[in-house]
Amino acid sequence: MIRRISICICLLCCAAALPAAAQSLGAFKRQLAEPAASSSLFGRARVIASEYGETAGKVADAARAEQRQRFAGYRVCIFSDNGPEAREGAFEAKKLFEETFPDVKVYMGYENPYFKVSVGNCLTAEEAIILKGRVSATFPKAFLKNEEIAVSDLVE
Repeated sequence: MIRRISICICLLCCAAALPAAAQSLGAFKRQLAEPAASSSLFGRARVIASEYGETAGKVADAARAEQRQRFAGYRVCIFSDNGPEAREGAFEAKKLFEETFPDVKVYMGYENPYFKVSVGNCLTAEEAIILKGRVSATFPKAFLKNEEIAVSDLVE
């Protein structure tokens, strides 16, 4: 439960940072210093934003590096094969899954020598087990697999 709460807080912080990333720090400070149009009731206000230490530099470095935060999670693998028809089978499995479960994300990849199709972005094993239960009627050979899940996969 605590892990789920901390991940939600992390996601909210990332989502809150996305709109601010489009403007420079100087422009953001100027925007804060100007009162909103609806605040004429209270007169002019003045806000001073101060930075501590190397905060601005660290934020700029992270933005330039375009770091993607990742964490341990689970996906359900619905297809894994290395036979001569594996590529076509992976595309068929992906298409069937997208038609049957349009609300769940699908990931197709190639890890030498296997073509694999995995589904879902589960934070806990319990969520992955529930998802496996949903898809096992259509994909009886489905199994759980550990994955590194990016925060951006959950935001999209």
